[in-house]
Parts: sequence; structure tokens; C-alpha cells
Amino acid sequence: MKIRVLLADDQALIRAGFRMLIDSASDLEVVGEATDGGEAMALAKTTRADVILMDIRMPGMDGLAATRAITTDDDLAGVRIIILTTFEIDEYVVQAIRAGASGFIGKGVEPNDLLDAIRTVAAGDALLSPKATQALIAQFANTPEPPNHPIQNSHLDLLTPREREVVILVASGMSNDEIADQLYISRLTAKTHVNRAMMKLNTRDRAQLVVVAYQTGLANTSSEFER
Repeated sequence: MKIRVLLADDQALIRAGFRMLIDSASDLEVVGEATDGGEAMALAKTTRADVILMDIRMPGMDGLAATRAITTDDDLAGVRIIILTTFEIDEYVVQAIRAGASGFIGKGVEPNDLLDAIRTVAAGDALLSPKATQALIAQFANTPEPPNHPIQNSHLDLLTPREREVVILVASGMSNDEIADQLYISRLTAKTHVNRAMMKLNTRDRAQLVVVAYQTGLANTSSEFER
């Protein structure tokens, strides 16, 4: 079964380029194109897209508002959103992650990296590189906000000591491979700990796990895990 992709960008040339690339992959297909957030939300329902490539700056309902609306709609619970940015570190990235996006990529991304990104997010993983995580951490340090995620600090009691340790490492920007090396465990065990922590904290993916780690105080921008 092909991964169904929806393109949301107000620039026709960008949509055309992405469509041509995505449709060239045997396991992917573009099922719709939207020129603003409102249209993206409507098409997400009618096309049953798996992944949406969402530009932030669009007329009418922007990508940020559309992301929030889509990720809070129970009928669209399986839809994953990748934010498209002009610059790798965009001023709205942290807001997009908080809104429920599964990650972000620059519009100048290499073709194969874009296709891999779609596959990664469709599989339920977050597209959050160490550099992207560091950008999130910097945003939390510079613009702290009160928690707005329905996770209370008491929920952290559900985590085992090892899961807490793993969440802190995720929040520091480590990949599963790096966590495995740090804790002298297998990559599969590291991934299992991450997945269990996401389930217990009711987070959609790795990106949301980073947000919750900082909003609950489990991780903080001034501490650094001993390597």
C-alpha cells in the first residue's frame, strides 16, 4: 500500500516539484494539493492522507493553525505532519512541534532525504535530527512558556528510572543509536524504552516527547547529561 501524501503550499512551483519527486517513488503518491491551511484541513479528511507536507506561511489559515487543528481532530488521528521551512531553524518551528507536527525539513532538502522523511514520519517516528532538537532546546531556553500539554508532573511517576534516563537523553538531542551507546544497551532496547515512555506520557512521537520533557521539568536547558 502506498503512503498517501498531501502537499500544502501556496507556491504552485514548489508543489509541482514535490509532486513530481514524490510520485516518482513506487511506495509514495500525492493525493492532493492545498494552497492554504483551511484547504489542507479539508483535503486531509477527503483524501485520507497519511502525511502532510505543510508550509507555515500561507494566506488565510496558516500552516501553524492548520497543524493544530488537524492534530487535535480525532477523525485525523493517524495523519502526520512535516513542516516545510525556508530556513532549517525557523522562528515558528517550536510552535509547530508544540502544535503536533512530527518534524520539519527545509525546502532545499535533498530529494532522497525528502522521500526518506516522508517514510520515517509515516512509520510513526519523528523527523527530529539532533540539530533540530538543539534548536528546540534553544527556543525553550530563550522563550519559556508555561506547560500547555495535558501531562502533569505526576504522570512522570509512570516512568521507570531507566525510561526517565532515556527521555532526558532524547531531550538532549540523542538518537536511539547514541542512547544505546551511552547506556550500553542495544538499539532495539533503546527504541523500546523510548516507545514505552511515549505511550505512558501520551505523546504522538519523539518530537512531542522532547516538548513534554522540558515542559514538565524532567529535562532542563541548563543541565547536561554526563557522558
